[in-house]
Amino acid sequence: MAGISVIIPAFNEAPRIGATVEALLKLEEVGEVLVVDDGSTDGTAGAAARSGARVIRMEQNRGKSAAVLHGLRQVEAPVVALVDADLGATAGELKKLFPPVLQGGAAMAVARFPAGRRRGGFGMVKRLASWAIRICTGARLEEPLSGQRVLRRELLEQLRHIPCGFGLEVALTIDALRSGSALVEVETAMNHRERGRDLASFLHRGRQLRAVLRELWRRRDLFFKGAFLWSR
Repeated sequence: MAGISVIIPAFNEAPRIGATVEALLKLEEVGEVLVVDDGSTDGTAGAAARSGARVIRMEQNRGKSAAVLHGLRQVEAPVVALVDADLGATAGELKKLFPPVLQGGAAMAVARFPAGRRRGGFGMVKRLASWAIRICTGARLEEPLSGQRVLRRELLEQLRHIPCGFGLEVALTIDALRSGSALVEVETAMNHRERGRDLASFLHRGRQLRAVLRELWRRRDLFFKGAFLWSR
């Protein structure tokens, strides 16, 4: 079996992406690391390439989902991993997600993070995502928005709709579970740049909220059917 292809969508992550790439390339199961530079205006592409990643650049910032799906077309491995660019050295914890998928116990493994060390937002987007997934599929997830995933590539290829930006994780989870694919969450010691309660952080969460609501609306047939079943 070919090594796992890791896809990293990246936008202006020059300070941390090098350490992320280096940590991933140390994992024996990883065949390649592909960084999709989503229209960065800093040195993200150069830092990733110097650290050993294969890099492709998108001329304009098109959002996380577009970057991931563009990257998927550039790799051939049957198992892929999605990783955020800002994990740094803790990206090596991805190895904990390999066994469930490589051994056939699950089609997708999702990383759980340790409790945040700084005061973040109010958790509204995370609660909404978890609630939407439960209504549509019956499954309860602790980390519905986790971007660290190892999965069979066909789960990305059979998405019901092309997701909007940060709606990728919710769309991927709902569609995978609805197709009968097994999903597991795995405890890790991963750590990324945590957001606080400044303006930039709230704007980021606003984009997440809009994307999750859009994916829920696009799957409204599942939602209304699920809401009826769960209310009985």
